[in-house]
Amino acid sequence: MSILGNRVLRVEDPKLLTAGGTYVDDVELPGAVELCYVRSPHAHAGVVSIDTEAARRAPGVLDVLTAADLALAPIVQHLPGIPAEMARPFLAGDRVRFVGEAVAVVLAETRAEAADGAALVEVEYDPLPAVVALEHAASGETLLFPAAGSNVAARIAPAPAPSSAPGAAAPGAEGSIFDDCEVVVSERFVNQRLAPCPLEVRAAAAVLGEDGRLTHWSTSQTPFAVRQALAGALGVEEGKIRVIAPDVGGGFGAKNGDYPDELLVGVLAHRLGRPVRWCETRSESMLALGHGRAQQQTITLGGSRDGRLRAYRLEVVQDCGAYPLLASFLPHLTRAMASGTYDIERVEFESVSLVTTTAPVVAYRGAGRPEAAAAIERAVDRFAAEIGMDPAELRRRNLVGPQRFPFENPTGTVYDCGDYAAALERLLEASDYDSIRAEQAARRSCGETVELGIGLAVYVEITGAADLGGEWSAVEMLPDGTAVVRTGTSAHGQGHATAWSMLVSDALGIPIDAVRFVQSDTDLVARGVGTFGSRSLQTGGVAARQAAERVVELARELAGELLEADPADLVVDPGGGGIGVVGTPTARRSWAELAAAAAERGTPLRAEVDFTPPGGTFPFGAHLAVVEVDTETGGVRLVRLVAVDDAGRILNPLLADGQVHGGLAQGVAQALLEEFVYDAEGNPLTTTLADYLFVTAAELPSFESLRMETPTPRNPLGAKGIGESGTIGSTVAVQNAVVDALAGRGVRHLDMPLSPERVWQSLAATG
Repeated sequence: MSILGNRVLRVEDPKLLTAGGTYVDDVELPGAVELCYVRSPHAHAGVVSIDTEAARRAPGVLDVLTAADLALAPIVQHLPGIPAEMARPFLAGDRVRFVGEAVAVVLAETRAEAADGAALVEVEYDPLPAVVALEHAASGETLLFPAAGSNVAARIAPAPAPSSAPGAAAPGAEGSIFDDCEVVVSERFVNQRLAPCPLEVRAAAAVLGEDGRLTHWSTSQTPFAVRQALAGALGVEEGKIRVIAPDVGGGFGAKNGDYPDELLVGVLAHRLGRPVRWCETRSESMLALGHGRAQQQTITLGGSRDGRLRAYRLEVVQDCGAYPLLASFLPHLTRAMASGTYDIERVEFESVSLVTTTAPVVAYRGAGRPEAAAAIERAVDRFAAEIGMDPAELRRRNLVGPQRFPFENPTGTVYDCGDYAAALERLLEASDYDSIRAEQAARRSCGETVELGIGLAVYVEITGAADLGGEWSAVEMLPDGTAVVRTGTSAHGQGHATAWSMLVSDALGIPIDAVRFVQSDTDLVARGVGTFGSRSLQTGGVAARQAAERVVELARELAGELLEADPADLVVDPGGGGIGVVGTPTARRSWAELAAAAAERGTPLRAEVDFTPPGGTFPFGAHLAVVEVDTETGGVRLVRLVAVDDAGRILNPLLADGQVHGGLAQGVAQALLEEFVYDAEGNPLTTTLADYLFVTAAELPSFESLRMETPTPRNPLGAKGIGESGTIGSTVAVQNAVVDALAGRGVRHLDMPLSPERVWQSLAATG
């Protein structure tokens, strides 16, 4: 009987819960040099001079290095359209562009001595105007990179609406996509800047072996990308570098990248010939680990008074921070999913990505897709309020029907499959939506000070996009009867060891504990892309399954020779016994015997597969939030969160529930609590976890999580990604609920986070 689809306990957890994990800072490196960075206290300034003499004389200090000492070329981002002048240096040279940017590095015998030495480095700065507001960045009044000529890192120009669309202007003619709309609503939204706050901060360690090969440990989601970046910085072949990502304590997308302060650890170990290590503090993590979201959006949505949506325009201004990393590309993902689950005839999108004197913005759980969902779902609620229609009914009338798939949305994205209406109806039934609306009306009629709000979101997102590449996996049977599965993905909490072991166990008919899982080591894994974008199961998981199936075919051929039987008559013994003749239990060869026989022939019982999907998959779902808002204090309490999520065929419901629950919590946190704030001078105001609030169990109700399964045709498992879906639907559902609670008091929109102060001020403004 197949174990696929069953709730199998995570095989990773016993070690993590007893002995504990092995993280980068746990790696033993006798005689290692400790590294500490000198970071800028200015958001924008010229670097006039750096005096390192006092630091060099400090106890235990071995060396102090600046950009001039390193003479390293800047890190080039391989993303389309980014000006070459905006490349990020390993250490700031003549200019710093955000508070926390490293200008020098101190190497010492101990971590404390390195920190003491860093405090003695004297840097003379020539302050320049900070550029925090996106309007200031767009004006070009102050340029972060004068050679680039502007603060624009990337731009997406609006594409004209198809001329065949009803009401669309002909090419070159005056007109608007909203010309035939009876009702048009417009609003400006802010999808605020977030700090990822992984439980494990970044760390790196490196040692140069006697053979001249560098071993580098990294808290990374993408070990092979780190190897490539290190090879480029050192000017050596990638084979001269081994990168290991041991247990990684959370990433959320922010640990997907080539940070200079991590790479420099490997560079210095290579130069010094001594082990080097670094672990950032929590405050450093808040300053220098890439931030998320940071989009300013202007929506315009038009349609008819009977609730037919016809035209939608989304204008995005993306804050890239000081250096255009992945943030410059995020609007492309927002554009791809701009119209969400709705059948809207005409959609226009344009964006500009700007550099500012703040921490660089990178991928954060969802990376561009939560921003798209937030924009369209808030827009739909605004339109519903404008025409006086229940927001559930407006959604019903405009969802893409199940018969339309594969469906190409107006921005050219082709959705694989889905049934959005079924997800919405299941949500409304499970939550008893009509009863909640009745309770809301009763409270309002009584004039209660605590208002009830209901928020909806029907979302779709893209996972496993084909242009992100495929994944490699290999499966090998050993003479002791166990199997080894190797994968190019790099899990950091998702449960890949459990999932991949299930796939191999099911194919080979062996116990799940007879499978050994290998990942995140570039010497033990041939190649890989990494884990991000909810891509792993539908790429690496498929490759592992196909490799296991090829091992079965090889074993049948071998067993056929040993048993003098036709391979077509041989099957896998589901009891773990190996390969045998159908209907003849005694005529078989165990996996141990087959692996030993293969080894004797010099051809291990092994297969490897590279799998690249033909296209992305599109998970979808519907979320409902119920909140209570105290109109006297502005306090918001989340009462219920009901989530219907469809990620195709589910391999392990336990793993899926874990991913959904984590995503729901992060979505609620953005809606109610989280925001990384800079003042007008570019000084960060939320650098500790006392200032930057994230959610705990105390703020969350028990989630009501329901599941649908619509298998995708785009991979053999029928699986879609599920790592980010919870975040995408829950955030705007909670935001819509708070606005809905206050709608009777004249509030039309509130930006996140929906703090008591913001809610109270909004109520005061409306009288």
